[in-house]
Amino acid sequence: MKKLFSLLAITLFVLTSCSRPAANPEAYLFAYFTGNGPGEEAVHYAISKDGFTYRALNDNQPVISADSISKQGGVRDPHILRGEEGAFYMVLTDLYVPNDGWINQGMVFLKSDDLVHWTHHTVYIPDLFAEQYGDVSRVWAPQTVYDEHEGKYMVYFSMKQGEDPDIIYYAYANDDFSSLETVPKPLFLHPENKSCIDGDIVKKEGKYHLFFKTEGHGNGIKKAVSDRLTGGYVMEDKYLQQTTEAVEGSGIFKLNDSDKYILMYDVYMKGAYQFTESTDLENFSVIDDQVSMNFHPRHGSVLPISLEEARRLETEFGLDPQDWITHANTELIYFKNILLDSEKASLYLPVKEGVDLTQLDPGLEMMVGYEISPSGAQDFSNGAVTYTLTQPDGSVRDYQVSAAMDHNPVLKGYYADPEIIYSNKTGKFHLYPTSDGFDSWSGTFFKTFSSPDLVNWQDDGLIVDLHKDVSWADRNAWAPCAIEKKVDGEYKYFYYFTAAQKIGVAVADDPAGPFTDIGRPLVDFKPSGASGGQEIDPDVFHDPVSGKDFFYWGNGYLAAVPLNDDMVSFDRSKVKLLTPEDGTFREGTEVFYRNGKYYFMWSENDTRDADYRVRYAFADSPMGPLTIPEDNLVIAKDPAKEIYGTGHNSVIQVPGKDEWYIVYHRFTRPHGLKMGSAAGFHREVCIDKLSFDADGNIIPVQATVEGIALSAPIDR
Repeated sequence: MKKLFSLLAITLFVLTSCSRPAANPEAYLFAYFTGNGPGEEAVHYAISKDGFTYRALNDNQPVISADSISKQGGVRDPHILRGEEGAFYMVLTDLYVPNDGWINQGMVFLKSDDLVHWTHHTVYIPDLFAEQYGDVSRVWAPQTVYDEHEGKYMVYFSMKQGEDPDIIYYAYANDDFSSLETVPKPLFLHPENKSCIDGDIVKKEGKYHLFFKTEGHGNGIKKAVSDRLTGGYVMEDKYLQQTTEAVEGSGIFKLNDSDKYILMYDVYMKGAYQFTESTDLENFSVIDDQVSMNFHPRHGSVLPISLEEARRLETEFGLDPQDWITHANTELIYFKNILLDSEKASLYLPVKEGVDLTQLDPGLEMMVGYEISPSGAQDFSNGAVTYTLTQPDGSVRDYQVSAAMDHNPVLKGYYADPEIIYSNKTGKFHLYPTSDGFDSWSGTFFKTFSSPDLVNWQDDGLIVDLHKDVSWADRNAWAPCAIEKKVDGEYKYFYYFTAAQKIGVAVADDPAGPFTDIGRPLVDFKPSGASGGQEIDPDVFHDPVSGKDFFYWGNGYLAAVPLNDDMVSFDRSKVKLLTPEDGTFREGTEVFYRNGKYYFMWSENDTRDADYRVRYAFADSPMGPLTIPEDNLVIAKDPAKEIYGTGHNSVIQVPGKDEWYIVYHRFTRPHGLKMGSAAGFHREVCIDKLSFDADGNIIPVQATVEGIALSAPIDR
């Protein structure tokens, strides 16, 4: 259900205790915009029951027609205030970046009685205050607060004149909230005459705390504190964001019925938001793992609302029927992989290894206004259980809820590009993936996992953090590989990883680390004969015939070279291109040996493509040449199972047996396909059986949800 109202708005993460609270705040309204491109600078709504799990209304489409209310054609940075008399006040930046870049001179004021229908006015600073501010080039991120002393609504925002820095100003709105009735005055000037934007005020224990962004000199969040609303702010000279990335658009709000405050900010270079919490507004800790959104917001605000208001918004704008469940018992269920089919009124719960289906308590939690029964443990061992869902409008519907044990994905959370080894030292399998879930593959660290049986996996923690452990790169931690070697009678582990489109090596005495980077990249050049592509996706292979080790890499090309005995260097003159000639090679090389044949695997298409898949070739040596079988597809999507983007694999042999498995990533299931290109960095790791025919050809793998089941650890 999509509705477009010409007068409506709200923003992402800014809620202030300077706002009059709802009579019975039981939910949250989140207003935001989505980006800088055409049509993205508009107001969107999302709601939450707990302040952590947000679901978009109106299919994440605008709830307000931006070009109908703005002077420049777009609106950004929405902020909503609940007024003293019960009305709602919304202010926005009037700016359309595709046409105007970052130059603007006005704001948009809106007023509503119900958060649905709004009156609006444009407020153009040079028209109102030509003498004082006729030359402004930026009027950004307005917010509203009620000034109890003056009995008026005060609007504060940043402005820039000429070469002067951005300054946060304030002025009072007129009685009908259609314009400003006073000349803007400086509210806060940086003591070092630097720019400040994105002001956000929260009152706590009689003090006014002004959070702001230090624009152009650190790009972080600082705070100034005063005893009075309209001046006297003293800056505390420390950054409050809990990331080294550039941030803006801070929003601070207090959780309902709690002493905790949430400080959120837009990690705008990464297309992400970070959430932190505090009780004293001085010390903040990251809580990103508690937050869930089915949209990608930009600078916005959060407003506490009543259950009645939340239901009204759901009725007006519609909530995706696939989104009424917000949480489940994650100790027992892979929550992000549940399959909800509202058309068929069915719900499938994938449970973890060892769960007793005769007494499973799903622990389902719903969005605002939804209720479900029965509660508590139920017997799912004999088939589906009937649950009754009560919806916000009072209607009821029966759902058939079933549960079964699934082993794919094998890791909880978003991971990709899995590499797997068996360690003779530990007697376990060790899995080394890319840490995924970061916009545009912007992760900066690697983790590792171990298992005695390929089914039950233990998180062994962080092994390489680019910001702390690597001196030559600090971004794009991708696609590792690893190998176990005996050096002077002791086991050593060589871990090859991509960082900043280069390939490095770290070394450890244990497969779970700690790993030490060698201090320089192993690959930071493009091989002779290669054009385009990237220096990424390493693979390392020990040849059981020659006893030598070989190294492979490349995106757009496949490079191969023998490694030196030290495992951290090679002779560049021996680098050879082995790029398959059928035009299907993209990346993700994997090499293994079986029954006299060398197998080369690679991924075809883009990792954001639903048709990302794996192909293979044979060779008579680790350095090729490659022979491509007529039918060389290894694994591909299965739309009937909602499995897409199956690629970038590794292969593992069970020690001592001709038993093989393929480890690969896929789009997160079942939501990946709906995520568009974002599915390419919201991936999950799976394992399925790899089989061969009598001639050694790979039998196409059927990607499964069930995965594999090994009942006992591997014999050593």
